[in-house]
Amino acid sequence: MANISTINWLFVCGISFCLGGIAVLSFMPLSSDCICPLKNPLSRLVTNDNAATKPESFSARSPHKMAVLVPFRDRFEELLQFVPHLTQFLRRQGIDHHIFVLNQVDRYRFNRASLINVGFHFTSEVYDYIAMHDVDLLPLNNELLYEYPSSLGPLHIAGPKLHPKYHYDNFVGGILLVRREHFQQMNGMSNQYWGWGLEDDEFFVRIRDAGLQVTRPQNIKTGINDTFSHIHNRHHRKRDTQKCFNQKEMTRKRDHNTGLNNVNYKILKVHDMIIDSIQITILNIQFECDVNKTPWCDCSGTAAAASAVQT
Repeated sequence: MANISTINWLFVCGISFCLGGIAVLSFMPLSSDCICPLKNPLSRLVTNDNAATKPESFSARSPHKMAVLVPFRDRFEELLQFVPHLTQFLRRQGIDHHIFVLNQVDRYRFNRASLINVGFHFTSEVYDYIAMHDVDLLPLNNELLYEYPSSLGPLHIAGPKLHPKYHYDNFVGGILLVRREHFQQMNGMSNQYWGWGLEDDEFFVRIRDAGLQVTRPQNIKTGINDTFSHIHNRHHRKRDTQKCFNQKEMTRKRDHNTGLNNVNYKILKVHDMIIDSIQITILNIQFECDVNKTPWCDCSGTAAAASAVQT
């Protein structure tokens, strides 16, 4: 299998597979046939001698399966740290899981919530709960259990008393575990949050409106300085905090119009990637933006101008 260091690419097409050439680090969109949601948890596993497999010592301790959904764009160095760290962390807990990297490849601003909606659509027939997981947040305390959430509602692993940066009571970002039926009940997340921030705060309101409540790990002895490693380099990758058009006004409201049922996207390609002998799945996702409803998907105004010409 062709590889660069410990990174191997495998492109899976239907039930057959072909080996990719030299790895390309910038996951560019490629043409694709129909990309369908997962139906068989074994359908994307490869059985040749070079494929990644779980170590013999690994044994799932729960009948539940967790899809780790990682919203992503241009964070490859962080991904190289995240995958082996989280995999070993979850294997110690016996969590049956798979990592799905939700790679946004269009020209619009980053849309974390819509990426999670797409990831849920892709995985929900196989996995019965999801972990909405930031790529730059690595758990350090083994008492943080990524267990199947209770019937009360989502399990927030990175609570405000533990997260290194965000400490307000309604914070549900960073790492949030949600049952499949609860995510469907809330109609997923809002699709109108382009750029950085606030989508988690809106999701907290959805949790409350659905009659659910957020639970958090108890009796954790570590605190905000030693529960997680926050590996984001704010100087190298600045947050897209720009507010344009009427974005500030609109994104401060509960969104009753968009969610899981109407996210507008295409999955251009599905890649299987191996990092340090760990197989993960990359979804190349392209969004469409209705600039009449959310012109802030492109603060330059280019998308809005192009739409006006077409009409």
